[in-house]
Amino acid sequence: MMRFILPFVLVLAALPARADIDIKEVVSPGGITAWLVEDHTIPFTALEIRFRGGASVEPMEKRGVTNLMTALLEEGAGDMDARAFARARDGLAASFGYGVSDDAVSVSAQFLTENRDEAIALLRESLIAPRFDEDAIARVRAQILSGLRSDEKDPRALASRRFDAVVYGDHPYATSLNGTIDTVTALTREDLVTAHADSMARDRIYVSAVGDITAEDLTALLDDLLGDLPLTGAEMPGPADVSFPGGIDVVDFPTPQSVVQFGQPGLSQEHPDFFAAFILDHILGGGGFESRLMTEVREKRGLTYGISTYLAERDHAEIWAGSVASANDRVAESIEVIRDEWTKMRDEGVSQEDLDNAKTYLTGAYPLRFDGNGTIANIIVGMQIRGLSIDYAATRNDRVNAVTLEDITRVAAELVDPEALTFIVVGQPEGLPETSN
Repeated sequence: MMRFILPFVLVLAALPARADIDIKEVVSPGGITAWLVEDHTIPFTALEIRFRGGASVEPMEKRGVTNLMTALLEEGAGDMDARAFARARDGLAASFGYGVSDDAVSVSAQFLTENRDEAIALLRESLIAPRFDEDAIARVRAQILSGLRSDEKDPRALASRRFDAVVYGDHPYATSLNGTIDTVTALTREDLVTAHADSMARDRIYVSAVGDITAEDLTALLDDLLGDLPLTGAEMPGPADVSFPGGIDVVDFPTPQSVVQFGQPGLSQEHPDFFAAFILDHILGGGGFESRLMTEVREKRGLTYGISTYLAERDHAEIWAGSVASANDRVAESIEVIRDEWTKMRDEGVSQEDLDNAKTYLTGAYPLRFDGNGTIANIIVGMQIRGLSIDYAATRNDRVNAVTLEDITRVAAELVDPEALTFIVVGQPEGLPETSN
């Protein structure tokens, strides 16, 4: 099972100074659109498929059903049980991956040119005709339940769960896509069949392909691979009404080190101030050892091993979040420093040197390298699902470089909100008020 842990916006924001890739848009006779990068240097292709919606389209009382369904896609299909399917895949030297997030179901495939037709036929079986055998359901369900029980003893998982509940209210984002012990235990095979039809439909498909494949080859296989899926899936959820009440919410948990998640409202990548906000985040907490929070919380005071922030854009919400862990007797000081730096960023902004250094880093110092077909395919399918233009990879750094110091100062004053900054603390911190969950 795969997971989307970092927001895709972080991947996009780390593209190299000039992504030298030629992306073509192709459309199959059946109307399926895909983005293609041809590279015939090696006889190998990477294919990425996304279905928008993900776990957020499932009923709340069935929470975890899309996760379980997705994990079972490689556990037998058509007339092949799990072992037969694995033997067929391995015999073709192909690689398939299936994952889920709150916003998308993902399918990844990599295969050799000489085995393309057979690999696509096998992949099709897993997408169109998964078996959902009872023995496979029982085995995978047991794995998920084991993970859920482990989460009950993991302060990071508890902090994430409480943070989501506070921020997202009654939206699906407020609960874990893994479900609960009760909801996962109660899931039936019929629930999985329904989840498959709800989440993997043609009205929400995004496709990319990179490697030894032509536009003609790609358009020919798209309808065969995906054309028999349901035309429409379940209704998408509406926007999340995010809530950041400010203050500190403490969840008592016996551990020598408190785990903290914190955040405030963010903004979408479509917003004209996005790149100014992204640079602000890099300087404040997203830039690793170069960030202000790392300098103040770790380097100067030794309060933590690490602290980070990020702009997280989901399909139905935008937040600016971060995390840190500190000893119980020092976590109060960590929170005080974070609040101080948040306020300083709002009131004082950044210097021209800060801005120039951040631009250098983001446009070239530590770029995400286009070092393989799979990496490129993953990036460009994400560009599609985010609604970015096909030339985004080539023009992204121009947009970073266009941000001025005046932009940064204005956006810092408008966006940074110390009063809304909300902290969730899991542990037994000293000197903080306690609120039970």
